[in-house]
Amino acid sequence: MSDLKQFIKNCAQQHPDEFKDFDKEYAAFKLGVLLKQARSEAGLTQEDVAARLKTTKSAISRMENHARDIRLSTLERFAAAVGRQLSVTLK
Repeated sequence: MSDLKQFIKNCAQQHPDEFKDFDKEYAAFKLGVLLKQARSEAGLTQEDVAARLKTTKSAISRMENHARDIRLSTLERFAAAVGRQLSVTLK
């Protein structure tokens, strides 16, 4: 187990109330990081992606920094805007 995973596990055991939604929040964080990474690798700015999606830069920023409750159709459009395909996995 990595040091980070062990640290999180220990903290969750010591402070269960503070870590009750950790997995959900972490998943949203990872999604935002993936969106930003895909955009950056495509050489696009938030403004570029916003123009392609016919939305605002602030909407793209919210998606990348607070990736909660994003519609699947929006994720598909974002992926297409940065030259990617969306892949969904259920675990």
